[in-house]
Amino acid sequence: MATIAVYSAKGGVGKTTLAVNLAWAAASSSKRRTLLWDLDAQGAATFILATRAPKAEAREVIERELDPDKAILPTATPGLDLLGADRSIRSLDTLFAELDKKKRLRKLMDDLARRYDRIILDCPPGLGTTSDQVIRAASLIVTPMIPSTLSRRAYEEVREHLGREHKGSTPVLPVFSMADRRRTAHRTAIEGAPEWPVIPMASAAEQMADRHAAIGVYAPRSPVTAAVNQLWVAIEKRLHA
Repeated sequence: MATIAVYSAKGGVGKTTLAVNLAWAAASSSKRRTLLWDLDAQGAATFILATRAPKAEAREVIERELDPDKAILPTATPGLDLLGADRSIRSLDTLFAELDKKKRLRKLMDDLARRYDRIILDCPPGLGTTSDQVIRAASLIVTPMIPSTLSRRAYEEVREHLGREHKGSTPVLPVFSMADRRRTAHRTAIEGAPEWPVIPMASAAEQMADRHAAIGVYAPRSPVTAAVNQLWVAIEKRLHA
């Protein structure tokens, strides 16, 4: 089992869109038994994918008061399940700090390894106790960023934090998201890092919440779908390297 964390210190960079579509690619393209774990209290991924309301609060799973299996929901995509988020984890940093278990998230995912080949984490933004839990648990960190100076700065903060606090132990894959090559700043940033994957801006992405599905479900020929599939192939190669 491998865990892929979709994480950025900065919000508004297309993190949930990328997490949902990567989870879809894992289940649909690679036929992996996949779990998308929504750790963001805003619950955007949960809103998109949940087929019914969860029976318990998200914090109960993290506190280990509830078996994760009892909180997992199926999605409309075969092979893809969801462990949802809600407002009970809006103070997730505080919750992890109070538990004082530095590898709580990792141990929870070890328990899930018997059921899943891939776990995708949709992580909240920021650098804190939650990000440290994610870093310890992840096999790979995928960091989306809009091709801009501020997003690139947030990425560098993550790299510095990894090197300082975790000795760079977890590999990081930067990804340009919501990219619009018609914009000079975006085009310049992409040309400056030609080896980084690029997920283009597309109107199809705006329909995910209304259609309650990954883009590949309703727009299989979208440039976003092609880019996500290509990125997933690259992720699988990294995991097997």
